[in-house]
Amino acid sequence: MSASLGRRAVAEAVGTAALVAVVVGSGIQATGLSQDVGVQLLANSLATVFGLGVLITLIGPVSGAHFNPAVTLAAWFTGRGSGDGLTARDVAAYIPAQVAGAISGAVLANAMFAEPLVKWSAHDRSTGHLWLGEIVATAGLVLLVFGLARTDRAALAPVAVASYIGAAYWFTSSTSFANPAVTIGRAFSDTFAGIAPASVAPFVAAQLVGAAVGLGLVAAVFGRAAPAETGVVVPHGETELATPFAR
Repeated sequence: MSASLGRRAVAEAVGTAALVAVVVGSGIQATGLSQDVGVQLLANSLATVFGLGVLITLIGPVSGAHFNPAVTLAAWFTGRGSGDGLTARDVAAYIPAQVAGAISGAVLANAMFAEPLVKWSAHDRSTGHLWLGEIVATAGLVLLVFGLARTDRAALAPVAVASYIGAAYWFTSSTSFANPAVTIGRAFSDTFAGIAPASVAPFVAAQLVGAAVGLGLVAAVFGRAAPAETGVVVPHGETELATPFAR
């Protein structure tokens, strides 16, 4: 039996908040320790890799560790009509929780480094090659997550997903946000990891396009017939941790 929807939504909020706190906090720390942009990006990406791997391992058994509306929507789309996939009610709980968590994580990171709690980012990211980078980053993430599910290797998600995001920091022009909730959260911090509010909508649109491309690649590579993929990123409800208050 899986955890209740309310507890899963809380897990998504906490996990997304922690992820954004890692991303924004490590960005602030990196800029304070080095003026070299390459070193700053290296520190930011390494912290994100380690933090994301830990969070997927910890939260996965409760909610599946989406932390990402694009992944949640893709999971709903692939599982619709199966009877055991994510429902519209699940999506309606997960996505607001993820966005609220992302904003909270950015505010928390700002507070830890004595920055203004909310200061809109001035980091403009509104050029076409960055949007292409987001399409590529998100498509690759969706292909990885659902490919792992299709090949019954979801247990590898903590290492595989974290490793992919770390690599995509470097091989994509956008440094791989690949996550609408994280994109929104990062607008609340005028730091190395921030994104200007005017740049958010095009980034989110590119990420949703990337998610659709990723699902197309999953179908092309693994075929259209698929088992229910409700456990993305990590199968949930299969450990004692996930069951005590389930209903």
